[in-house]
Amino acid sequence: MDKGGSADLLIAGIGGAAGGTYNHVSLEGVSRINGPVTAMTFTGNGRMRLGGSLTVEQIETNGDLKIGGGLRIGTMKHDGLLKVDGGLLGESFTLNGVADIKGDCELEKFTAEGVVTIGGFLSAGCVELVLQGQAKVKELGVESLVIRKGESGVWNKLAGGIIPKLRAELQARVIEGDFLDLEFTTAEVVRGAVIIIGEGCSIGRVEYRDRLTVHPGASVGMEEKTGE
Repeated sequence: MDKGGSADLLIAGIGGAAGGTYNHVSLEGVSRINGPVTAMTFTGNGRMRLGGSLTVEQIETNGDLKIGGGLRIGTMKHDGLLKVDGGLLGESFTLNGVADIKGDCELEKFTAEGVVTIGGFLSAGCVELVLQGQAKVKELGVESLVIRKGESGVWNKLAGGIIPKLRAELQARVIEGDFLDLEFTTAEVVRGAVIIIGEGCSIGRVEYRDRLTVHPGASVGMEEKTGE
């Protein structure tokens, strides 16, 4: 992504701007950008609203960010609330908070602590998720997946009524990958090479190629060892 010669966009306080191609975007306070944005770097704090898609090489934001289209990134770190009306495509995504992504997600690395809702398919090399509430993903296809329950409901406390006060768990229809280490996960089908079904899991069917471990506190309806 070469944006040499492009202007910077700086908003401090309360302000707005048009979409466009920028070198660096910096948002502080309450800001709105009308239309799609393409940038090399993007930093923001506060309440941020983008009326279209966002394409950015590096982004770090804190607060309440809503994107009215798809999100394409190199690397992203976000603390707070995130809503994406489209899909998410990129290399590395790190979240501490609450994310609602309407479309599919395709990443090399997906790391999150909090609550995640993905309306489509999550495809990633490595996924690490620490649950602070009920997370929902339609289907997951990964190389490595580790699901854990958070020590305390930090985001339940900080976000008040934004997060439903439901059992901390991941709900998915299908989970497939090479290495799957699950806790507090409810799924119809889990399929992979090495699978660990940990505490609090409820799985309809498990298909494994190499090794399966099931915690005494987990429920598995059917187990099947498949060929290579």
